[in-house]
Amino acid sequence: MTDNAKTTAATVIPTMRYNDAAAAIAWLCEAFGFEQHLVVPGEDGTIVHAQLVFGNGMIMLGSARANEFDNLQKPPSALGGAVSQSPYIVVDDADKHYARAVAAGAEIVNEIKDEDYGGRVYSCRDPEGHLWNFGSYDPWAAV
Repeated sequence: MTDNAKTTAATVIPTMRYNDAAAAIAWLCEAFGFEQHLVVPGEDGTIVHAQLVFGNGMIMLGSARANEFDNLQKPPSALGGAVSQSPYIVVDDADKHYARAVAAGAEIVNEIKDEDYGGRVYSCRDPEGHLWNFGSYDPWAAV
């Protein structure tokens, strides 16, 4: 464990690649409520690096391009739509968040429901196929 693990806002920050990162940033902010923390534009409308925040959490993303890192991580479209991980994001009101995501065109893959372990949860895909999970279950409050 790092010395600052309990005092840093977020010590685990998912990263993602998008074919159209600029459009993804706009959509993630509209549909899910992320806010831009830092966006570094590149050439031809690409995004070299972006940081979006949600509460005390953050994701980092950028445009898919041909470089060493992008040989390791690709958008779902480059993998036949498959993902090997997906973030879970704690929200205050899962039903309200669900309605916002649906209104923005999120593809719901698991309808909102009450979980046996507590909270309401749903799963969806963004326009480029990344899988997202949102729910009111807060594992930090459960310990």
